Amino acid sequence: MAVDLFCGLGGWTEGMLAEGFECIGFDIERHDYGSGGYPAQLVLQDVLTLHGSQFKDAALIVASPPCQEYSYMAMPWKLAKAKAAAIRADTTGESLVALNRLFNACSRIQAEASLAAGRHIPLVIENVRGAQPWVGRARWNFGSFYLFGDVPALMPMVKQREVMKAGVTHRSDGSTNFHGHKNNGGSWFAIAHNTTSGHSQNARDQLIAEGRKHKDQDGYERNHPSKFGWKKPRTSSKSNARKAASAVIAKIPLPLSRYIASVFKPREAA
Repeated sequence: MAVDLFCGLGGWTEGMLAEGFECIGFDIERHDYGSGGYPAQLVLQDVLTLHGSQFKDAALIVASPPCQEYSYMAMPWKLAKAKAAAIRADTTGESLVALNRLFNACSRIQAEASLAAGRHIPLVIENVRGAQPWVGRARWNFGSFYLFGDVPALMPMVKQREVMKAGVTHRSDGSTNFHGHKNNGGSWFAIAHNTTSGHSQNARDQLIAEGRKHKDQDGYERNHPSKFGWKKPRTSSKSNARKAASAVIAKIPLPLSRYIASVFKPREAA
């Protein structure tokens, strides 16, 4: 069995299923935007409320905690830098604990599961490059997907086109397909620091091109009816189209999830 925390559209789970795992996913909402949603058993529950002892029979735990706060503070914006500085200036450490609460919950659950099982249960956490200043250096990265925890010592070489090809197809308005991937800046924000132009190359750009809202330099959504030649934004930041784009961009590529699954797949004793 594999446990998928913050499972989203099930990028981790797709690879696990392909390698013969049984999977159970946990998320606070059901992500289904016309693509079928999560492909295995889904439990709608806040990961913070889980106790790892219930996963004592698991062979592997994988997790993709939300990355938005890490991504935001990696941006070259005044308010983003101020937020990061305030967390670093908090000598009580409470701000850092609050920032990492979801990330650290994964490690807590692993420790509880391992204790209940009487054996080590491996955990692989995926997040963005911008998480590293706050949670420590990643063990490896698959393009812009950074891995922490029990990452295998031997990992395959990655070509950027493999990451881009791995994105899932999503119809944002019933007729437009696109493949989502995080950019090397570790963020789905429109401004990135992995390109000379300062603009990211991901599904976010396509939403902008379709006339949706975009972010100001402080990172928040506002209407800009004249810049792109449209009168009104077609979606809000809480719309299904916007949620779908974020979920697609964050989805773990199949080559990555399948490789991790193959490494940790239990082998029958000789």
